[in-house]
Amino acid sequence: MKCNKMKVKKHTNNIILKNGIIIDPFNQKSFEGNIWVRNGRIAGVGDFEIPMLDDIFTIDCTNKIITHGFCDLHAHFRDPGEDDKEDLASGALSALAGGFTRVCVMPNTKPPIDSPELINFIIQSAKQLPIHVHPIGAVTKDQEGKSLTEMSLMCKAGAVAFSDDGLPIQNGGVMRTALEYSRFLNVPIINHAEDECIKANGLVNEGLVSTHLGLAGNPDVAESIMVQRDLELAIYSRAALHVPHVTSKKAVDHIKRMKSQNNKITAEVTPHHLFFNDKDLMDYNTNLKVAPPIRTEKDRIALIGGVLDGTIDCIATDHAPHRLEEKETTFDIASCGMIGLESCFGAVNKVLGVENNVKIEKIIDSLTVKPRKIMEFNGDLFALESQAEIVVLDDKQEWKFSLKDIESKSVNSPFIGKSLSGKVLYTISKNFLASI
Repeated sequence: MKCNKMKVKKHTNNIILKNGIIIDPFNQKSFEGNIWVRNGRIAGVGDFEIPMLDDIFTIDCTNKIITHGFCDLHAHFRDPGEDDKEDLASGALSALAGGFTRVCVMPNTKPPIDSPELINFIIQSAKQLPIHVHPIGAVTKDQEGKSLTEMSLMCKAGAVAFSDDGLPIQNGGVMRTALEYSRFLNVPIINHAEDECIKANGLVNEGLVSTHLGLAGNPDVAESIMVQRDLELAIYSRAALHVPHVTSKKAVDHIKRMKSQNNKITAEVTPHHLFFNDKDLMDYNTNLKVAPPIRTEKDRIALIGGVLDGTIDCIATDHAPHRLEEKETTFDIASCGMIGLESCFGAVNKVLGVENNVKIEKIIDSLTVKPRKIMEFNGDLFALESQAEIVVLDDKQEWKFSLKDIESKSVNSPFIGKSLSGKVLYTISKNFLASI
């Protein structure tokens, strides 16, 4: 049984974050000081005279990091249609627990978010939530990969990007047309990069491990060939392409080579593809069944290298909740995906910071400034009078991820029982304070 411990309350008055290490990734500055949040907005940053008020709530942040709230470009909140797995409210709590104040939700719901009305449904439903939720619209009607949706009207309604995520756009002509339309709308297209003919019935990465397990293989070229096609089309159409959940060295190499020809090409990697390799599947853990699959150690190292050299722009969770019975079954019929918001920072900081000596500023940048820049969200979050989106971190804390750390309705996480490094302590968003 889950025993959630996060506390969330609305604060309409004054919060002082005192004596912290302030990392401002937008202005690339780090300094010690305080942050004052008044009525949900930034009222002071750095060295200022702390006001003598009766309604101040003070949090001692000595030796802790105060920085921008995280932004996730890739999450599944399952609303509408499967809100027993997750709904917008439970997804928002999962986000807060992970330090995320802004989340883009994918359209592969039931029905898919493929109309202006459904875009508006998400926006209106999210207004009272403690985080900012941005809908990504479907590229094609019913995500069938054939006819384009009303992209212009969906943009006007509030769609921030377009994707048929989970269902690759196989038809190159449809992908080309979508990119051309998106250029005039100034939003990115996000295509789940797998060639389904090459993938066939593949369940895990094709290689020694798939052979040992006796499971059908999904080769890395299924991803890299589709990535290469999409890159070529993005360059040809001069449109914005965001490559999601990159998994293979081949795909990283393609992106690195072709980014110079189109500055609107961006890419993301998930915490689980940075953390695990295909040998971790040797016990048939269905929580590690994801699409695209966990690949080899060589690929994992290439993904880390892609983050280090800027080929991969940001971290995105691909938070994908599933029912217990959809995961506690045989590997061949188990659903693909895992939850990832609550464990994200601890996993990423362990892989990049502890194991690969990446500076904490770069890790924070990949979770804050970079994803916001891709979607053209405001990035200068410590400017006076900005709406507060803040996270307080202990980047040195070692901890073990467990069921009590999960705020999602679902528990399909391979990180349960894993030792992580770096903990989210507080998240401030939209007048809400979450104590994790």
